[in-house]
Amino acid sequence: MCRNATDRLVLALGLVLAAAPVFGQPVLDWRHIGNSVVEVGLAGLAGGPVDRVWYSPDGAQLYIRTRSGFTFATMDFEHWTPAKVEAPAAETVAAIRLPESGAAVRLHPGRASRLYAIGGHAYRSDDGGASWTNLTALKTRSILGPGLSDAAGSPGNPEELVVAGAFGVWRSLDGGLSWSGLNDTLPNLPVTRLVSVPAAGSAARIELGNGIEAEWHAGEKSGWRAVPPLNGEDEQRQALSIALAAEVTALARAGESIYAGSNDGRLWASLDQGRSWRLFRLPEGGTVRNLFTDAREPLFAAAILEAGQRTRVLRTINGGAFWDDLSDNLPAGKAYAVAADRLTGAVYVAAASGVYMTYAQPGQPASALVWTPLGRGLPAAEALDVRLDAAGNQLYAALAGYGVYATIAPHRFRDPRVVSAADLADRAAAPGALLTVLGAEVRSARAGDAAAPVLAAAAAESQIQVPFEVSGANLALALESSAGPLSFGLPLENTAPAIFAGGDGTPLIMDGETGLLLDGSAPARASARLQVFATGLGRVTPEWKAGTPAPLDSPPKVAATVRAYLDREPVEVTRAILAPGYIGFYLVELQLPAIVNSGPAELYLEIDGRASNRVRLYLEP
Repeated sequence: MCRNATDRLVLALGLVLAAAPVFGQPVLDWRHIGNSVVEVGLAGLAGGPVDRVWYSPDGAQLYIRTRSGFTFATMDFEHWTPAKVEAPAAETVAAIRLPESGAAVRLHPGRASRLYAIGGHAYRSDDGGASWTNLTALKTRSILGPGLSDAAGSPGNPEELVVAGAFGVWRSLDGGLSWSGLNDTLPNLPVTRLVSVPAAGSAARIELGNGIEAEWHAGEKSGWRAVPPLNGEDEQRQALSIALAAEVTALARAGESIYAGSNDGRLWASLDQGRSWRLFRLPEGGTVRNLFTDAREPLFAAAILEAGQRTRVLRTINGGAFWDDLSDNLPAGKAYAVAADRLTGAVYVAAASGVYMTYAQPGQPASALVWTPLGRGLPAAEALDVRLDAAGNQLYAALAGYGVYATIAPHRFRDPRVVSAADLADRAAAPGALLTVLGAEVRSARAGDAAAPVLAAAAAESQIQVPFEVSGANLALALESSAGPLSFGLPLENTAPAIFAGGDGTPLIMDGETGLLLDGSAPARASARLQVFATGLGRVTPEWKAGTPAPLDSPPKVAATVRAYLDREPVEVTRAILAPGYIGFYLVELQLPAIVNSGPAELYLEIDGRASNRVRLYLEP
């Protein structure tokens, strides 16, 4: 990639290469996936439970305390900062009558005649509680969500009211006639588990503490969207509890293998979809909190066991016949989840004190393990879950209140991989394609008999371009890196199309007239001309030398026929060329039809019968 010609492209893609590991601890480029609010159809974007809200005596600051016990303050009602103050005692006043059974009544400090009540709804009274006005009712539901817990009026404004509840904190400036959420930048997302991580254009999915699952699609800009539960894990645990005559507290499935753990320290393994089971009983008992298994190796699994005040990390490499204890030297405190890479022996743990990793090879004594913290660059919060993508290239962590973060999996520093530079997915190579080497700082490269230009290099990843003149069914890559020589074999195709996506998965698609990056907040309009940046489109005419920026005038054209599909319907491709001024980037221009449906649509390219990755494009009529 030509740095001086691609600054805007690099910013759009979010391509930031991590620095080298320092004193054995990887310096990782953690990126935030999504934000910390959820769209659940309320008066604004929702957050997690808040149980207290109050103003400073002069009304200059607003304080809230989340149900998890953290206190935050704001002065501008947009930005929140942690605060070390104790919540004052909640003052409940008497009223002539209550608007609903069990409602708590608060006096507005700026207007002595006004009372507010909170319960299933928020209410206002200006006659001591003889009559009440419901401030949050919309048909039969509350626009602030059920379970309101506290309310506070501003000492400096008799019409200003803030209400807290199960879905965050809400503010009114007109005595409760209209509401807006204050959750957008409040780190209070009640994430408890990573249900699935992004793969091949799919959304990230999380489980929330209030029983809701939510998705984040690439290009989304508002908030996580509540969706019906995906895999019914609770139902699976209940069914296994009956089958195994035990309270199953953790479950992991991959292919035909199933691992289950109970609340009394028993671990079961089945390699035939539950037709037969192998039991391992831990003598000290405890509760199995989490299980992990590898779809590529059914004999491999890991578990988190909570026994009294101690948390243990266990691993089996023989299908549950025996479990090794990997807990020695793990920092004290609770651990919630585990993930692992069987080839390198890397084990990752999500714990109350953050994310940790170690390398545990078979036969290695547990006392020799060194657990390395991976929290540099992450907010200081409990890590509740940890997961690897299917290829083991990306590590994801769920942090209490803050949401989901991702980075290159640190074990790639020991076991580098070559992936498509467009979306870091395993894909065949093609003439002219851009490849990313994860986990290695590449100094020089050869693709078969030809030199392959190294366009960028850092300890975490490097980018190289496949020469246009390569041929054959396989591509042999020989790399010289800071860690020594590396070799890889990749299948070689005439084309291997892939649309570029940024660090958060947003595809690199721009408005052809304005150059604006299109996403959920800037959708493509009907009849618009779009510019799609891709790689792997193969040879061009006239021929071009790899490692050289494409000319600004008359750039080479893609030799193969490029087709594009929007929701599986063909879209007109007006031209497909090497992107002017860039190295290894192709530019495909599309003409949208005059009539399009509003909302998200699936876009992909197809060349020589080979389809690219599917990406999400937001449309507006």
